[in-house]
Amino acid sequence: MTFISQLQNAWQSNNSLLCVGLDPTPEKLPLHLREQPIERAFAEFCIGIIDATAPYACAFKPQIAYFAAHRAEAALETIIQYSRTHYPHIPVILDAKRGDIGSTAEQYAIEAFERYQADAVTVNPYMGFDSVQPYLNYTDKGVIILCRTSNAGGSDLQFLQVGETPLYQIVAHKVAHEWNTTGQCALVVGATFPNEIKEVREIVGDMPLLIPGIGAQGGDLAATMHAGQTKAGTGVMINSSRAIIYASSGENFAQAAAKIAEDTQLAINALRMV
Repeated sequence: MTFISQLQNAWQSNNSLLCVGLDPTPEKLPLHLREQPIERAFAEFCIGIIDATAPYACAFKPQIAYFAAHRAEAALETIIQYSRTHYPHIPVILDAKRGDIGSTAEQYAIEAFERYQADAVTVNPYMGFDSVQPYLNYTDKGVIILCRTSNAGGSDLQFLQVGETPLYQIVAHKVAHEWNTTGQCALVVGATFPNEIKEVREIVGDMPLLIPGIGAQGGDLAATMHAGQTKAGTGVMINSSRAIIYASSGENFAQAAAKIAEDTQLAINALRMV
């Protein structure tokens, strides 16, 4: 099964457009986990979150930097393998934002898809098509390309005018109409810019959008859903990380995460057009 078909199935089977981000940091772990070795603590924490939120999620998105910074890559492998074994219907997106020349990109693709066994990876298009091609060679995997990111500084480059067109729209058009030859691409567009989400949706048709920025970053959920969903009431992965995974610092962290995930799923579904 390809990433896109897996995602489409998850939208339907879990009735969810919620992507749960997994960004563990030692100082924010539940108190009872902080004395454990970091790999064990990260694995136990993230697996607890996965088990608790799986009924409400269409995807999980571990961010590689949070693991690599603490030499916890083995925990990341364990977490992804656990998710793929116990919840094979829910895709795992490795949030790595890789971007390098072709020969190096080949190694990053091996890392994402062979070492970690992720179903999709985020990549940076700044170095052009040959830096993205190695990921596309894994035709069953998803390649999620940065387009209009949720951070304020994204405007420094992404909103520059190329002729009369903002650069982020050039990226959207190239990905949708030139690079997506095998139908495996998606785009990252931040919830902090709903007007730009609307512009990107008009350019790319029904291509999936990964939308960070809801919750801690202050994105407007209603505006995001209005701008980003397709006519089928799908087409988006609304990411929430900190608001869910840090809902409690106690031993009830998983139950608290489940409650916030369910509330978020319901809030999203209330805004769907179908």
